[in-house]
Amino acid sequence: MVQENSSVRFDSIEDAIKDFAEGKFVIAVDNEDRENEGDLIIAAEKVTTEQMAFLIRHSSGYVCVPTAPSRLEELNLPLMVPDNQELMKTAYTISVDYAHGTTTGISAHDRALTARSLADPTKTAKDFNRPGHILPLRYTKGGVLRRTGHTEASVDLCKLAGLQPVAVICELVNDKDGSMSRRDDCYAFAKKHDIKLVTIADLVKYREEHGQDFGDE
Repeated sequence: MVQENSSVRFDSIEDAIKDFAEGKFVIAVDNEDRENEGDLIIAAEKVTTEQMAFLIRHSSGYVCVPTAPSRLEELNLPLMVPDNQELMKTAYTISVDYAHGTTTGISAHDRALTARSLADPTKTAKDFNRPGHILPLRYTKGGVLRRTGHTEASVDLCKLAGLQPVAVICELVNDKDGSMSRRDDCYAFAKKHDIKLVTIADLVKYREEHGQDFGDE
């Protein structure tokens, strides 16, 4: 099932979950009266060096890793600041690099390895250097039913796909001038690269209709 909005055609949440579970990118757009942006999203445990390079090339490059609170607590990753003044109250934690098999931490290889390691339950706090080049984000318990942000949408996709509740996201930008990609831009990009395009509003509706309750997480 495909949802239509003016000239933009959105994919179904079911189709997006299927691709997401297979380690493919999904693009999620939020409301036009919110950020009005589209994020490339992929499961952290699945992301490859090549996919990280693609993400960096087509985005702002400010790669974030939305993560369930329980995992952040396991890794001793507190919020970056006690008084969050960011416009959307995005819950940044202190930044990290994986401590093994990385060099400067900024390359696509290093950032992909850090993201996969954040999702790996066998890795502990001592496996990460602080600060680093990956920015974990603290997921709001209840997900998109509580906060309709890309942080919550990405972790909800992980949960719906049966994966670790750790994702990788970054905002799409236009190649020509570096401006933020809006809905029409995201649709053109998704079509060009054969990536499923969904709205966070549809994800909210999907969770409500399917009774998806993630409990405290």
